[in-house]
Amino acid sequence: MKIKVLGSAAGGGFPQWNCNCKNCQAVRAGAPGYKARTQSSIAISDGSANWILVNASPDLLTQIKNTPELQPNRSPRDSGIAAVILMDAQIDHTTGLLMMRESKTPMRLYTTPAVWEDLTNGLPLVPTLGFYCGVQWTPLCTECDEPFSIAPLDTIRIKSIPLVSKAPPYSPNRYAQRVGDNIGLLIEDVSTGKTVFYAPGLGEITPNILPYMQAADVLMIDGTFWTEDEMITQGFSSKMAADMGHLPQTDKPGEKGSGMISQLRQFAHQRKVLIHINNTNPILYDHSDERAILADNGIEVSYDGMEIVA
Repeated sequence: MKIKVLGSAAGGGFPQWNCNCKNCQAVRAGAPGYKARTQSSIAISDGSANWILVNASPDLLTQIKNTPELQPNRSPRDSGIAAVILMDAQIDHTTGLLMMRESKTPMRLYTTPAVWEDLTNGLPLVPTLGFYCGVQWTPLCTECDEPFSIAPLDTIRIKSIPLVSKAPPYSPNRYAQRVGDNIGLLIEDVSTGKTVFYAPGLGEITPNILPYMQAADVLMIDGTFWTEDEMITQGFSSKMAADMGHLPQTDKPGEKGSGMISQLRQFAHQRKVLIHINNTNPILYDHSDERAILADNGIEVSYDGMEIVA
């Protein structure tokens, strides 16, 4: 199984189009130690020419341009993308679907019923796509024990797992979470037995997800913010990380052991990779003190084009 990071940044990308923070200034200036990043998405392959796209970023066209494996190479109109799985209904994970509207066949889309409802009524991407390629929807069950596979990638088994996070700001359920607003994925290659736990939007490591994280060989998880009040102290928002559905890397004030770094210490044998990194996060500088802290704790920072083979 191969997992390719198409985009490693949070919503807005890096640099964000309207942001003049220290990080965005540096990456625009081409400063050493900074890499531009597109908005988060991964692609999964079983070693064949077929891929499962997980989240459809607004930067999808750029990501395909940078990823020859996803480009047409078998017929005049073609794609290496066999199907799309959505982790949530956030704009930065879904609006790339519109870039796929020229498909010759209905788009194979896997979402929870909660996400399908938001994309049908709140942000009507599904009705819009109905005027183009159409959508073939497969609901994801968050209470089923059995994993599923997506043909023709039959050796890849996937289980969807409900997470504590937030529905999109446009959703009427933003502050009344439903099961399925956000999910993680346990991705297994049955031929090797290797597994990856993927959760780019993770507000809390709850008891229900612990067994899946403990069983995984690789953890690809939320790296959005360094501190709980990062957006407030930098003057960009009045919201805490928790208000936006993200667990920061460092402990919350007065809550020792609450941050992602502390939480990940219990997973001594797993490879740990942060993804979905906000443009304000100091870990975007390769030589920062914060990056050194991550390295000391055995935690990696993903980048566009990164490959994980399991």
